[in-house]
Amino acid sequence: MRRGSLLAALMAGLIGPAAAFEFEPVKPLDVKSVEPSLMADIYGTWEIRDKTGKKRCRLTLQKEFTIGGYQLEKAPGCDKAFPVMEDISAWRLLEGWSIDLVDPLRKIRIRFETPDNRCVPFGDEKDIAGMAELLKIKDKPGQGKK
Repeated sequence: MRRGSLLAALMAGLIGPAAAFEFEPVKPLDVKSVEPSLMADIYGTWEIRDKTGKKRCRLTLQKEFTIGGYQLEKAPGCDKAFPVMEDISAWRLLEGWSIDLVDPLRKIRIRFETPDNRCVPFGDEKDIAGMAELLKIKDKPGQGKK
């Protein structure tokens, strides 16, 4: 009896962290079938902000492939504004125009979706702590064309 309780407690402890946040499976968007002008709006500069707009992290979503998705550039200080950004190494575009940010192990850490005309974060509470939305920043001529 005692052994069974211990085994159950150990299993609960092992299962808990692994299932901390499960993202719904969504297919990647077939970018080759999308109107090029729509894709041009995706590539370029974006900014993650908190509700007040004081904490910000500027990202440049690029067209080139890398391990786990597409390349991205993070502005210096992103990891200070949002600590999870230290682990982010790539991005993916999904059907429904959702954007995943992934770590070097290809694990989805943050998903930005548009349930109400805003691009809002979903994920583990500690990963998205303080994040309110992802906004597209108008690119200056010559920027975001990488």
